[in-house]
Amino acid sequence: MSLSDLFGGDPFVPAQQARIEPIQQRSTARLSGLLDAAAIVVDEVGFDRITTAMVAERAGASIGTVYRYYPDRVAVLQALRERAVLRFRSRVAEQLTTSAPQGWWQAVDVAITAFVDLYRSEPGFRIMHFDDRQGASVVEDSDTGYFARRVAGMLVEEFGLEGGAELIFRLEVAVEMGDSILSRAFRSDPQGDPRFITECRVVTHDYLAGYYGPSVR
Repeated sequence: MSLSDLFGGDPFVPAQQARIEPIQQRSTARLSGLLDAAAIVVDEVGFDRITTAMVAERAGASIGTVYRYYPDRVAVLQALRERAVLRFRSRVAEQLTTSAPQGWWQAVDVAITAFVDLYRSEPGFRIMHFDDRQGASVVEDSDTGYFARRVAGMLVEEFGLEGGAELIFRLEVAVEMGDSILSRAFRSDPQGDPRFITECRVVTHDYLAGYYGPSVR
């Protein structure tokens, strides 16, 4: 099983929520531009206050162009979040390939590092927490489970951990804990509070090590 199989997904595929799927290159570029604009607005005002008019203005497009692809602000935010999720999966797969982890913790830590890197470099990456507030789709609600299942498959195949529902559940718990701590780390600091980032690693490692044995941090 390749890493692309585990974490697959083209990070530039148009989101599920688009009302009309673009079929021409120009339309695809326009759709990407709208999401780029939305990401900037999210960083400026937060996803609670964003409007379709703000997205249109930032993109230099008409409001009608926004509505051609997205029926409302929630659809824009869901699409932006989906793109962020896909880019995260792509980053994890890339870093796992290049780092060649030697143990289960190194593999898990790659995902934490990817999340931190994207928070620092990807405009609007805080949209990952949009489903904490409103409007999460069924697909979005299953993101944690999707990721946990694929990480579990890798840990079983590559490092010999015992598979099954318990491993998946514990990885889901680890993801939820780490996600919450990293959200706090980046709440007011675009580079992330290093204390919270360090504690994210400590908490995640120690929780999983309690079940699967110590691993070098």
